[in-house]
Amino acid sequence: MWEQGLIETERGIFEYFTAGQGDPLAITHLYMAFDERGNLFATPFTDHYKVYLINTRGAGHSVKAENESQLSMKEAIKDLEAIRTALRIEKWAFAGHSTGGMLALQYAIDSSQSLTKLIAGCTAASKEYAGHKNSIYCSENKCFPRIIEIMELLNNPNTVQEDRQKLGYEWALMSYYSEDKLKEAIKRPNSGRTVGENLDYFRKIEVKNFDLRNQLKNVNIPNYIFTGRYDVQCPVEFGIEIADLIPQSQLIIFEESNHNPFIEEEEKFREFVKTTL
Repeated sequence: MWEQGLIETERGIFEYFTAGQGDPLAITHLYMAFDERGNLFATPFTDHYKVYLINTRGAGHSVKAENESQLSMKEAIKDLEAIRTALRIEKWAFAGHSTGGMLALQYAIDSSQSLTKLIAGCTAASKEYAGHKNSIYCSENKCFPRIIEIMELLNNPNTVQEDRQKLGYEWALMSYYSEDKLKEAIKRPNSGRTVGENLDYFRKIEVKNFDLRNQLKNVNIPNYIFTGRYDVQCPVEFGIEIADLIPQSQLIIFEESNHNPFIEEEEKFREFVKTTL
């Protein structure tokens, strides 16, 4: 189990969970709430880093948003910087998966002086991913109508827990290369509950103007980009694009993975983590 912490910062109180030993590395996601079970993306990093798994504003026991603009990526980075300062950490690495990867890219652009390295994967540098025919978030994709329906149901407080679990499984299944891997994953300790308000802000407001491509060429810290060959959320082309845009990137493509290579090709992902040291 991960150890819970609450840290008081100039921007409010934030909840986080720690595990592992080594140099500090922060991990979070824009619209997930974590708990003592940790997270399957974060776990491989605990073999080599002291990992801070952070609940962003509005998630878990972290401070609530006073207005919706506080749920933006730029505001999240200000919160992360306040957390880092309160923890008296001079610099830390930052790793993000999916929307957490988008946040990682924004962090490297806005506050690279606070980062030792950037690790981002199964993500994109612009809203263009949602218009790609292979993305389930594209209106032309056959899964798109159901994805929107699932999001709306998860955001509805009247949706009961049993239905939430079924909806979450259905959404997750679309993002796995093998259903067997998903079935294995759900038996393991894991957290990452969707926070409806935060998800709503991202998909209805933030993503509409999201485009970091022109700024990524100025990122000058070590960076490690990963992607799944069959990713249906952020297709592989967008991981390749990120690596092309950031100078001296190291890119790995997981050839038997969809959106979750840290589960789908777990041993290879652990080897990838070693390369970030």
